[in-house]
Amino acid sequence: MSEHVAICVLSPREAKERIGALSAVLIDCVEGGASVGFMAPLSQERANSFWKGVAESVAASERILLAAQDSPDGQIVGTVQVVLRQPENQPHRADIAKMLVHRRVRNRGVGAALMRAAEEAARAAGKTVLVLDTVTGSNAERLYTRLGWQKSGVIPNYALWPQGGFCDTTIFYKQIGQ
Repeated sequence: MSEHVAICVLSPREAKERIGALSAVLIDCVEGGASVGFMAPLSQERANSFWKGVAESVAASERILLAAQDSPDGQIVGTVQVVLRQPENQPHRADIAKMLVHRRVRNRGVGAALMRAAEEAARAAGKTVLVLDTVTGSNAERLYTRLGWQKSGVIPNYALWPQGGFCDTTIFYKQIGQ
């Protein structure tokens, strides 16, 4: 990983204060073709609204928000969420959501560092099973496999690409404790 990138957990206050920076990463990913729940073009207003909801969820202790920051200027260049709130019969499980890395810092280990930090944060929160989904055949799928995630299966036509057209989704899980 680049020596200038640090991973940190954002507090509820920091999550709220950094909405603009988080939105910039999300918009960049959608513009780059990432199927992460939004259609193109993604407006600043829509992205900000999404992150406002995430900040509220962080404040309610329903999720952990991690950010990769470029150390010299503190600019957010990546993010991932650990969704803690689950049904009552799944208190041991968490979902990994919205692992996003700005295109200008990809292939520098930022995604791997975010995922390792997310796993550690989930473990510290008492979670033992993690679940995520990603576009089949994507760089993210290869990353998760390298990090020891287990492929559960593929769902055809699960989502749309930001510009339209169906994409398949691979479901992964990882045991991180007992």
